[in-house]
Amino acid sequence: MFIHESDNWTQFVWDHDVVDAKLAEVSQALGYMRGRLSMVGFDEQLKATAESVTQDIVSSSEIEGVTLNTQSVRSSVARRLGVPYEDANDPISHYVEGMVSVSLDATRNYKQPLTKERLFAWHSELFPVERARLYPIDVGQYRKAGMQVVSGNMGRERVCYEAPAPERVPGEMERFMAWFNNPDIPATPIKAAIAHFWFVCIHPFDDGNGRITRALSDMILARVEDSNLRYYSMSKAIYADRKNYYPELERAQRGTDITNWLMWFLNTLLVAVKDSDTVIGNVLNKTYFWHVHEDIVCSERQKKILNIYLSGYDGKLTAKNWAKLAEVSMDTANRDITDLVEKKMLRSVHGNVRNIAYNLVYDTHSSLPFEDIRIEENEAQKYICMTYKQQLYRERLSDGDIQSLAQAERSLEDLAYKYFAYLTLL
Repeated sequence: MFIHESDNWTQFVWDHDVVDAKLAEVSQALGYMRGRLSMVGFDEQLKATAESVTQDIVSSSEIEGVTLNTQSVRSSVARRLGVPYEDANDPISHYVEGMVSVSLDATRNYKQPLTKERLFAWHSELFPVERARLYPIDVGQYRKAGMQVVSGNMGRERVCYEAPAPERVPGEMERFMAWFNNPDIPATPIKAAIAHFWFVCIHPFDDGNGRITRALSDMILARVEDSNLRYYSMSKAIYADRKNYYPELERAQRGTDITNWLMWFLNTLLVAVKDSDTVIGNVLNKTYFWHVHEDIVCSERQKKILNIYLSGYDGKLTAKNWAKLAEVSMDTANRDITDLVEKKMLRSVHGNVRNIAYNLVYDTHSSLPFEDIRIEENEAQKYICMTYKQQLYRERLSDGDIQSLAQAERSLEDLAYKYFAYLTLL
């Protein structure tokens, strides 16, 4: 028996004591994130938003098995938000444009009510005409056929979920949208979790339900923050735990108590908010890097590859990786890198003879008064911590920096410059 087959199935029940304790933890993490953002200006916040939205769109598509070109998504998002981006003229597919339109409409126009017309417009954005020809579906309208989620090999299929009959969909959606828009039901992470679950249970469209339900969750989370700026990617966190995503949905769809689903959603949201530290940190580091090197002339190709690393690319900066990212020969890559070393924007890692690695230089102009620089570990994550002007700061280390530190390719002082130099601009 599926949940929608029960009477009054949308009167969801859960263990409030258990869920409220986790909700308090999420609220604390959101407060910490807002505190960090208060240290930066609007331009930097907009850059962080562009990066978070990019990650959200790419990850939401990956959950459905669709791989997008991250650079194209980033270019489209940057153009729409008015954020400078080196590859703003990159070709962008209609599908990418559609995904960006849906995501930005949900989060930037979060105060607008959810309507059938708005949902149909989103669905049409996800499935432009040329895609609809390849994948025959009813575009911009509710499904007209039954829907089953099936798993297993051919001949041994198992029905994981069967959605309400198509004739029920319009009525179910009217009830959903009335709840979604009801001002007497305040926006909370719990409401975002319920909206996600409720919509996907109805499964109103032939295709695209997952992408739209994640946009709806983001819409409510924007209402929680009362801001159209986004600093974390829920879809990225869902994708990272996708092995549990569908099983959790299936378990909840076969029961009457949604406690486990709410806990999974809140835990995933907590991961997403904590991951925003990395996105925000990358934006701050990039701003500082170009500030200290503002008088140095670089080619457009050099700027593009440097920005890829500054945006969080975790591979080592070597001539081989440079050539691959820039799509140039090894000779050209070596010339690019040698030029940047001479300009003191890159520094070679000591001790390497073959396949030399390089670090970005953040400490050209001044030595920063950092004190008590150290590494701390919490919940299997490593953080670099230090005191600056009598205040404690900490940032989560990337996997690449953890490896570089272990291999003595970077010192604690180098990493302190990388992660905290932006504080001198505040």
